[in-house]
Amino acid sequence: MYLCVGIFNQANMQTKVVLITGSSAGIGLAAALQLMNKGIRVYAASRRGGIAQKAKNGTGELIPVKMDVNNETEIASVVAQILKENGRLDAVISNAGNGIAGSVEDSSSEEVKYQFETNFFGAVKTIQACLPVFRKQGYGKIITTSSVAAIVPIPFQAFYSAGKSALLIFMQALALEVKPFGIQCCIILPGDTKTDFTAARKYTVASQSSGSVYNKKMMSSVGKMEKDEQNGMSPDVIARAMVNQLSRKKMNIIVIPGFSYKVICWLFNRLPAKISLWVVGLLY
Repeated sequence: MYLCVGIFNQANMQTKVVLITGSSAGIGLAAALQLMNKGIRVYAASRRGGIAQKAKNGTGELIPVKMDVNNETEIASVVAQILKENGRLDAVISNAGNGIAGSVEDSSSEEVKYQFETNFFGAVKTIQACLPVFRKQGYGKIITTSSVAAIVPIPFQAFYSAGKSALLIFMQALALEVKPFGIQCCIILPGDTKTDFTAARKYTVASQSSGSVYNKKMMSSVGKMEKDEQNGMSPDVIARAMVNQLSRKKMNIIVIPGFSYKVICWLFNRLPAKISLWVVGLLY
């Protein structure tokens, strides 16, 4: 079996190539810049595109590409571009995501699909496009951005939590499937992080109505969440965790940045569900 080494191994002087989605801001942009400064050629994918950059020292560069993770044709086109220009793809970081708030009762099927489309299916489509490349090479690294919410359910963002939880299980199952091909998987679970994700959060239509029986509680709970987010970790911390994993000979399958969030997830998985949910209820 091919033993996949860290993508920063200096023994191989070829410039390494990484595709990262959701890279126009926040965690994705931070990771793209850190990788660039490590000498990596980064294809920074987003719906908006961006400005090309080169590292002050070394061969690192950031190449913006327009790509909607919900569009399989665009994903295939970007992967083909990367292979044409480099002949290789060493890693993919599936980071694109969004958030929608509202009670379960106040969420339409279309709004639920919107939440899952990018956070779960967008990641699946991106990874599926890269897998044949990695298999042919005999190596490749896959990182996805989930959330502590995949373990600790968040009221009034039930579908965000559910999508991130689905991604957590998906990545673990994928790791088992692709291990024989020298492909490694890692899923990052950030806690509260200060990014523009907070300002970009959408609300379901029905949840915004004063006639909703959940409106007052929902606005109070989400307001608390948004305050925590804006007082949370820097996106550089999460990006650094991604870069560190790519540097490892063998990536960890699950990474939770921040000691306090490690403790929270550990406790949630070990305390009786009744107690764990009672504590979450007190917080929100």
